[in-house]
Amino acid sequence: MRVSFSIMTADLLDPLLDASFKGYPRTQAPRARSAVGAAGWNVLAGDLPLPLAVIRREALAHNLAWMQRYVQSQGIDLAPHGKTTMSPQLFARQIDAGAWGITFANVAQLTIGVAAGVRRCLIANQVMQDEDLAGIQQMLAAHDGLRVVFLVDSSAQLALIEVWAAGRPHTRPFEVMLEIGLDGGRTGCRTEEEAIALARALGASAAVRLVGIECYEGLWATGDSAADSALATALMDRVQAVARLCGDEDLFDTDEVLCSAGGSAVFDLVAGRLRPALGRPVRGLLRSGCYVTHDHGFYTRMMGQVNARIGCDCAEDGLRPAMEVWAAVQSCPEPRLAILTAGRRDVSFDITMPIPFARAVRGAQAPTGVPWSWKITALNDQHAYLHWDDSDDALAPVVGERVGLGISHPCTTFDKWRWMPVVDEAYNVVDAITTAF
Repeated sequence: MRVSFSIMTADLLDPLLDASFKGYPRTQAPRARSAVGAAGWNVLAGDLPLPLAVIRREALAHNLAWMQRYVQSQGIDLAPHGKTTMSPQLFARQIDAGAWGITFANVAQLTIGVAAGVRRCLIANQVMQDEDLAGIQQMLAAHDGLRVVFLVDSSAQLALIEVWAAGRPHTRPFEVMLEIGLDGGRTGCRTEEEAIALARALGASAAVRLVGIECYEGLWATGDSAADSALATALMDRVQAVARLCGDEDLFDTDEVLCSAGGSAVFDLVAGRLRPALGRPVRGLLRSGCYVTHDHGFYTRMMGQVNARIGCDCAEDGLRPAMEVWAAVQSCPEPRLAILTAGRRDVSFDITMPIPFARAVRGAQAPTGVPWSWKITALNDQHAYLHWDDSDDALAPVVGERVGLGISHPCTTFDKWRWMPVVDEAYNVVDAITTAF
């Protein structure tokens, strides 16, 4: 008996929001996500409880357009990593802006993306478990025009795929990309010889079709342009050498070869190397994901180097922070210490502490800047410790005041929220997105 599984697309794209969603006003009736923008709420008017993560509409639109223009200038396409947001609404915005498809980290994320309407999908990871292989086949059978490509980096993985497929003779061959890795890194073939041997095995296998080659450089980004450039150049030299050997031996089983790389830190160093000359069409796919909201910390620092390399005016033309977390000052228990109502459950902390950038006293609907010495020094589950220098005592926060926190690394803020309001420049709520982690 055939068992089918489906996720209701309407439930993903336009779910009903209520007070069970952190940040939704408890005094308001449930609303469909699409109706939130008509509610007339303003974040700084106190219409929603804090802490609250918000997305700035204008910065979001700017970032979507900026990255699309960039990949077009390089003659490649964008397959942004969906793990950053896991937001069906943002997947749709990225595709509407021109993205070729969406990248996922695993089959569970793929399932969400397919239910949300994504039809060109990369899994930037190895797939070999029986349930995952069966899930991909089930989705391919259920959705016309769906394409799913995942990574292979070992003969052991290929053997598991072949064993699974051998007992199911009517399944489609899986589309796969050969992954090139670096010593000390994560996945991927470590040597050119290993990669070519695996490519030959993939080319001879009835269970898979070799359609491209892939790598990931972002794990090694340091912010030192000379070091980052040297590493990216060496990695892409290997990628192109393996791709050419695969082309020479006719190992690619596709009319158009996919060549993919690109995190969000040094994507400019690989973008120009994603179309090797192979005697057949090649589609370069950049997988950067964090660009969509950018941040106030790590990626702002890394983009300073990217902007310098590509000749971009950061102040006018670069990516802009589009995500903020607002919290309230709940206590000032000792000199030069304020406790805020946001903690590890609300904001990312895996790279740096949150960054105070704005304040709004109780009753004010327009934020102002904060003293340079304001720093978040620690987080508990639900609390942030804000300290400042004694020279800024005259500008100390007060209980009830609101503080805007910038983030460092958007991925690990998105996964802490089931929904986020989208706000205009005056912090009026104009839309909302949801997440499905």
